[in-house]
Amino acid sequence: LHGVFLDVLEMGVLITGGSGIGKSELALELISRGHRLIADDTPTLTRVASTVLEGTCPPALSDLLEVRGLGILNIRRMFGDSAIKRNKRVRLIIHLVRLEDIASPAESRLRGLRDTRVILGVGVPAITLPIAPGRNLAVLVECAVRDHILRLGGYRAEQDLMARMEKTMARAMPCE
Repeated sequence: LHGVFLDVLEMGVLITGGSGIGKSELALELISRGHRLIADDTPTLTRVASTVLEGTCPPALSDLLEVRGLGILNIRRMFGDSAIKRNKRVRLIIHLVRLEDIASPAESRLRGLRDTRVILGVGVPAITLPIAPGRNLAVLVECAVRDHILRLGGYRAEQDLMARMEKTMARAMPCE
């Protein structure tokens, strides 16, 4: 599967998107922020249980990241052993798409562009992240992971907002 696989906030995150969209550059920014590279370009994904995918790096590519304009970088030598992770469970996919190439439904303003992608028979939560000049993708990915962790615990910010709005509207209704 084509993409960059990282350990972001202790969660296995696969970043996908078209060629030249900025996956490796985003990975480099995340690594510089303390997250860890597992595999660039072609992570090996293996179904290790009925609902679990594990990602590793092919041996020939371990520690390496290709960034347009810079070429091949050895992340372990540049950032140290702590910048590399051998394997991780795939828990989230972030799919990068140019903003002008996506038609966002109105409800995506509340819940985001979320879906499930099936890989080797395992459903993996996926977020489509529109990219545009000036957007801080590393911060957006970190926030997507933090929000995903909250969702795994049962919290949904959009449901919280709706409950608050209903409460506010109920208080504003005149009593008869």
